[in-house]
Amino acid sequence: MARPSRSPATLTASRVLDALEAEAIWAIREAAGAFERPVLLYSIGKDSTVLLHLAAKAFAPGRIPFPVLHIDTTWKFREMIAFRDRRAAELGLDLRVVTNHEAVAAGVTPFREGADEYTRLMKTVALRTALDEGRFDVALGGARRDEERSRAKERMFSLREPGHVWAPAAQRPEFWTTVNAALTPGQTMRAFPISNWTELDVWRYIHREGLEVVPLYFTAERPTIERNGQLIAIDDDRYPVDPAEVRPRRVRFRTLGCYPLTAGDASEAEDVAAIIAELEQNRRSERAGRLIDGTGSSSMEAKKQEGYF
Repeated sequence: MARPSRSPATLTASRVLDALEAEAIWAIREAAGAFERPVLLYSIGKDSTVLLHLAAKAFAPGRIPFPVLHIDTTWKFREMIAFRDRRAAELGLDLRVVTNHEAVAAGVTPFREGADEYTRLMKTVALRTALDEGRFDVALGGARRDEERSRAKERMFSLREPGHVWAPAAQRPEFWTTVNAALTPGQTMRAFPISNWTELDVWRYIHREGLEVVPLYFTAERPTIERNGQLIAIDDDRYPVDPAEVRPRRVRFRTLGCYPLTAGDASEAEDVAAIIAELEQNRRSERAGRLIDGTGSSSMEAKKQEGYF
């Protein structure tokens, strides 16, 4: 049987994905080989789904040889947690779930503290504590440079000073595939194997590899309210809202996080192919729906300098 022909555009896209996959697998193996205690950060979203798949490929037919860490704020979409637990069981992951229980006991919520302080307590503090307690010297994450300005400043191997402080102006140069993995006491490293991928690359790779993602990425009718021009899906009864405000809308999510701080997009993309077609025409920022991104002291860069992912 003759091999099916492919258009030059399809061939080019496939070669791009091949190159991105090879680079990411190299970075994952480099992190595993150059550091003593690696850990993979798993947010349950599309990017960490791809990262987890790449890690599995990097060490096949063996299992992923390091733990997988999820920071659970207790406010994630319920579909995300169900997806996490099922995939961890299917892949036999050494899954570590960490929550800032002191903050939970103190009644911290996205509403009482506001997005900035809530993010600091439930995400940044929890992550720093988990990395310290696990004595992890490199944390692999699924951040990409095209997501947001501060993430564009990250190296693929990005140094963190004691206390997990990020100094964007003091990052080590990266020459070809040479990684400076030397750490002084207190220093750690963050590694971002899919740094050079775009959102479109991620979805094209998900399509090519047949990867399963959280259904929240696909358009469905969901109970929503409108807040400051953003559509928020009501995932449980903890959201303080007048029931009369809630109405069904067809929305999907381009990025996933804590449900009170993650806005949906009106869309008709019900599968991966439709998402790809939509993104090929869409110039709106992927993180426009993340209410935790701000400016000044609320900016992503300020959060990252304190140790945020």
